[in-house]
Amino acid sequence: MPAAKTTHEIIATVLIIATLAATTQSGGNPSITAYELLQSYDFPVGLLPEGVTHYDIDEATGKFNAYFKGSCSFSLEGSYQLKYNSKIGGYISKGKLTSLSGVSVKLFFLWVNIVEVVRNGDNLEFSVGIASADFSIDNFYECPRCGCGLKCKGVYMNAPKGDFRINSYASSI
Repeated sequence: MPAAKTTHEIIATVLIIATLAATTQSGGNPSITAYELLQSYDFPVGLLPEGVTHYDIDEATGKFNAYFKGSCSFSLEGSYQLKYNSKIGGYISKGKLTSLSGVSVKLFFLWVNIVEVVRNGDNLEFSVGIASADFSIDNFYECPRCGCGLKCKGVYMNAPKGDFRINSYASSI
C-alpha cells in the first residue's frame, strides 16, 4: 500500500506546477534580465533605465511588458527629457520595437509618446508618429538612472562614465 502524501509534499507539488505553468504561459525566461532580453533582440541595454523589477513576454507574438517600482524621468544632456511609466509595453522583434506605450519624450513644451524604435545598422531611429530622429547606438550602451540620466556623479556612488552624444538629424515619416 503506497504511503500517504504529507500536506507539505502536496503543497510543494502544487507550487512547482504553478511556477512551471506561469513561466510557460508568460513565455518569459526567468534566468535572463529584461536588459539581456533586449540584447537578444539586437538592442543595447540603455534603452531601459535601471530599475526594471520584472517583465513578461509572449515569445509567439513578441508582446512584452516591463515594470518599474514607479514612474521614472530624467534628462539626457539637458536637451531631451524622457519619462517611463511604471509599466511600459509593446511588441519586440529583431531590431524593432513597435506599438510602444508608457515611454514619452518632452519636445519643446509638449510630452509626446515614443511609439517605435528601429535599429538601422549602428543607429536607432525613434519615432513619435509624425516625426522621427536617429541616434548613434553607442549612446545607449549604459542604462540611464531615474532622476539623473547618465550624469549621476555626486548623486550615486559608482556614477556611470561616458558622455551622451546627440545626432540632431530628424526626418519626417
